[in-house]
Amino acid sequence: MKPILKLTLIAALLLSFAYANAAETLNGAGATFPYPVYSAWAYDYNKITGVQINYQSIGSGGGQRQVTERTVDFGASDDPLKPEQLQKDRLLQFPAVIGGVVPVLNLESVQPGQLKLDSESLCRIFLGEIKYWDDDKVKKMNPAAKLPHSEITVLYRSDGSGTTAIYTNYLNETCPAWKEKVGAGKAVKFPVGIGGKGNEGVANYVKRTANSIGYVEFAYAKQNKLNFTQLKNSAGNFVEPGFASFEDAAESGDFDPKKDFYLWLTNAPGKGSWPIAGATFILLAKEKTDVNKNVVKFFDWAFRNGDNKAKELVYVPLPKSLKDKIRAYWKEKGIY
Repeated sequence: MKPILKLTLIAALLLSFAYANAAETLNGAGATFPYPVYSAWAYDYNKITGVQINYQSIGSGGGQRQVTERTVDFGASDDPLKPEQLQKDRLLQFPAVIGGVVPVLNLESVQPGQLKLDSESLCRIFLGEIKYWDDDKVKKMNPAAKLPHSEITVLYRSDGSGTTAIYTNYLNETCPAWKEKVGAGKAVKFPVGIGGKGNEGVANYVKRTANSIGYVEFAYAKQNKLNFTQLKNSAGNFVEPGFASFEDAAESGDFDPKKDFYLWLTNAPGKGSWPIAGATFILLAKEKTDVNKNVVKFFDWAFRNGDNKAKELVYVPLPKSLKDKIRAYWKEKGIY
């Protein structure tokens, strides 16, 4: 074989090898809310298929921005985009898993799950109107608790966050004062407190700060052994966060593929529903058909094989009927 031909052949082989390897990595970025379950699914998927899922938990705002700018293969957001926004940015959207946002605290005198709060008291703590743990409104709901006369330190997300979007959507829906003074969104101006980056940042701040309260996705509360509260739901019952109460909230959801599955699950009806539940969503660029097919292969695998891992991490897998709706949506968009 002539040297030039041999070099050309080697170059072609190296190029095809590079393309093959490139196809074995999918890059995603966004919500910290689902990071524990996405990383667990990605680890198992890689062992079986060799495909690497590189997911960066940078917050829902970052995920929306990066997929809109086409710098990642998929974005992830707990703050669902409305159909008109998806149309404008030429994006597709589907839910992947359901979880719960929980108030967490560092209060030495109170056992995990012992403290009861309702939406008004939670709202007024985050507005800075309830300043001490032994405030009459809190004591009335917790007559047996040893509440100290200690100033409350409020902790919140400093980055553009879907967890914040879910949390503030709940406060917006249940507390007129919050709606009037603050509002809902991925990034709002909290009247009091200290900001931490990511669910990880808020969890670490709560661990280190006596008499503090913050909010995180429940998997982070479990992993960091954080104290959490009970909350009064729309049925008037005090419920603890956990798989059963998240599942009750999830069952209330009517996800419509014609609206690109846009839906909030906060303040859901049901006797046992956790009031700050939410789905987390995947965003895809419409025109990236081949890449989207590979992303969809991963999530289809997760829908078929990842439910037990999701439950282990206290996320609620999507019901079969919703998974089937999502597969029909993928098929209609030509990516399944």
